[in-house]
Amino acid sequence: MTIIPAMRIWAFLRYLLLLCVIAALGFAEGIPNMTVPPKAGKVELFPENALRPGMKAVAWTVFQGMKPEPVPVEIVGIWQNAWGPKQDIIIGKMTGKASRTNVAGGMSGSPVYIDGKLVGAISLRLSVFSPDAICGITPIRLMLEVSEFDKSRPSDSRTPDKIQVAENSMPLPDGLLARVMAAGGAHNFDETPMMTPIATPITMSGFTDEAIREFSPVFQQLGLKVAQGGAAGKLDSSHPAKDWATSLQPGESIAAVLVSGDMTMTGGGTVTYNDGKRVLAFGHPMFNLGPVEMPIAKDEIITTLASSYQPTKMGNATEVVGALRQDRHSAIEGELGATAQMIPVTMRVRSFNPDNSVHKTRDFHFSVFVDHKWTPYLMMATLFNSISNLNDFSEEATYRLHGELQVEGNHRVELTTMQAPAGTPIPTPMLLAGWWGDKFNRLFLNSSKLPKLNAVNVSIDLLPERRIAQIESAWISDNKVNAGTEVPVKVFLRPFHGERIERTVTVKIPAGLPRGDHQILFSDAATLSRFQNIARSLNRIEDIPQTVALLNEERSNNRLYVSLIEKQPTIYSDEKVLPSLPASVLNVMQSGRATNHQFVSSPESAHEQTSVPFDTVVTGNYSLKIHVN
Repeated sequence: MTIIPAMRIWAFLRYLLLLCVIAALGFAEGIPNMTVPPKAGKVELFPENALRPGMKAVAWTVFQGMKPEPVPVEIVGIWQNAWGPKQDIIIGKMTGKASRTNVAGGMSGSPVYIDGKLVGAISLRLSVFSPDAICGITPIRLMLEVSEFDKSRPSDSRTPDKIQVAENSMPLPDGLLARVMAAGGAHNFDETPMMTPIATPITMSGFTDEAIREFSPVFQQLGLKVAQGGAAGKLDSSHPAKDWATSLQPGESIAAVLVSGDMTMTGGGTVTYNDGKRVLAFGHPMFNLGPVEMPIAKDEIITTLASSYQPTKMGNATEVVGALRQDRHSAIEGELGATAQMIPVTMRVRSFNPDNSVHKTRDFHFSVFVDHKWTPYLMMATLFNSISNLNDFSEEATYRLHGELQVEGNHRVELTTMQAPAGTPIPTPMLLAGWWGDKFNRLFLNSSKLPKLNAVNVSIDLLPERRIAQIESAWISDNKVNAGTEVPVKVFLRPFHGERIERTVTVKIPAGLPRGDHQILFSDAATLSRFQNIARSLNRIEDIPQTVALLNEERSNNRLYVSLIEKQPTIYSDEKVLPSLPASVLNVMQSGRATNHQFVSSPESAHEQTSVPFDTVVTGNYSLKIHVN
């Protein structure tokens, strides 16, 4: 019997262990010789002209957790001028784990290497229902060019205003709400076998099922995929975490932050390149906004959902580590350690009992990404979500809102409204959210530069019944009045339920009011403001203080307005009201007006005398004839 020395046994075991390690690292699956995840720093680039079909490459991406894994990629060929002149796309076939998951949403930006040299980023997939994980790879050359365009804003950016509204769609109070509703009713299934950008998963955490159902179609029509997820860390600050310098290594997951705090909304992808300060990811645009400021965060992947139709990663954004600076055709670019401006929002939602006592209160604190066209939409979505978080919702409920916007430069906007069920298929919370979003739409789109909001504070009260009253009639003891006097007038309103409401108001008859017949108009805000609103919609205001002033001057729909009507024309422009104009002046203005500044004329002039507050939505109007002696 031969006895094998212990040293030889130990050497043999070490040899077997080495073989196991080699197999585990992927050589048994044909993965090229790159077994250690890539790190930040200088990297050699693989020349595009050296690429040949059949070459073996390796991509790095996260399937679960935060650590990237290697994926074998075989180069299939070059799709020349696929994205434009001299903008080729490299076609590859992924194997290994990707054979099961397919090319998933969130893999955008996964770096591809040959012999340790960076080729580019996985960024496209072969439409839908492809049995093979065929991917498109954006050459790193195109991604590195992203910083060369630092000012211009692309004309084909993906923003909510690009949603098409059908001509026969339901008339709605503002354009932003119309586009949200139009997106929800549209279906766009692309079955063409074309290479398309991998859908960026938009993860909504802290949003109700109803909010996701109402607002996800906007993202989907813009080519993004909405996925429910969470936030594993504290995303309540846009300031970078302490470990930002070692974060977002190539192959790791990255999250672009649209909303952070008690509710979060992030767009996920993968880091392609990191030189220690500058980060490139995605290999295609997120929204194609051009220059942008948006926080970027680390992302922990819960799982990668396998599917031949819409595979996607499900992730939790963790800590902010920098700011996104560019969102371009071939990549997004971020700066580690930088801070992006966000709008801090405090929202208090209260539900009331029938006796007008407070039943429940919930406070929300979150921050919103700053952009001309996305901020109004995000404000709309977060307000709707905050309301739908309450279990006290009912179809007959009325909502009372008071908001304050603190704009840099000691400007403040005060906003007040009430919203009751309007007899339309649109839920009352959505109508209120549309009204709220439209105010930001006006503030952001009417300004030549982005306004800086230091804080947004808003309170919403949910009242348990439908509070709406229609102006029914008015009565005066003697309709013959004298100029320069004050006369009492009774006005009557009919509520949705209950007894008729009666109020007595004192109307001052101006001393200079001409003799003859006139009218006292009792009206809601919409009636009194209709011509002025038309004029404002025709013109664009370029000044932030002016826009703030106009928002503060808006009439509230929970007040009854009393006005004297004269049979003299009035001119309404975007920011001015010129009442009781002589006919000769009106003719001169109409013949000589500039084409870039339009106005609306009315044959009568309404001189607002007073207004009466109500804790209900006031609708309708009534005219009372008087004769001035």
